[in-house]
Amino acid sequence: MTKHSALLTGAQVYLRPLNGEDAGLYYHMFYGTEVRRLTGTKKHITKEQIAGYIERKAGDDSTVLLLIALKENDEVIGDIAIQDIDPDNRSANLRIAIGEERYQGQGYGREALLLMLDYGFGILNLHRIELEVYSYNARAAHVYESVGFVREGVRRDTLFYNHEYHDVIMMGMLESEYRARYVK
Repeated sequence: MTKHSALLTGAQVYLRPLNGEDAGLYYHMFYGTEVRRLTGTKKHITKEQIAGYIERKAGDDSTVLLLIALKENDEVIGDIAIQDIDPDNRSANLRIAIGEERYQGQGYGREALLLMLDYGFGILNLHRIELEVYSYNARAAHVYESVGFVREGVRRDTLFYNHEYHDVIMMGMLESEYRARYVK
């Protein structure tokens, strides 16, 4: 894929749709130990299951699933999704993952978040976007707060991972909060 297939473009990254050819890339990008820990992924998934997932999401109107790629070399470094879109209530859930540690903490995820928030509030006309982050992922929680997400609550002992329970922090952003901060 090239930059020409970009759906959303920022200064450092662009977001593009997945296609069937991305199954192998997707499989390897999200199979690392640290990415699995940060996303709370426990189940092992095959490339074939990932290909089926990509195919199902392509026909799912309640999800916008995009890959995050570097503008400088088209390397895919993660994914981002607005999912569980509820058109009646104009709300959705957002998730993001940067696949390798060397790309984390570089501002790529923040830029991808801002691109997707602009898409969600500006194109999809959402009123509310929410997300969840595990309590041990302080770096991600900090990024979410820095772009304007508000902590709304904690679900205690929700995830059992690596022999212990972890809390889930629930965060949300309203359209008015986004517009006050980013739309001039």
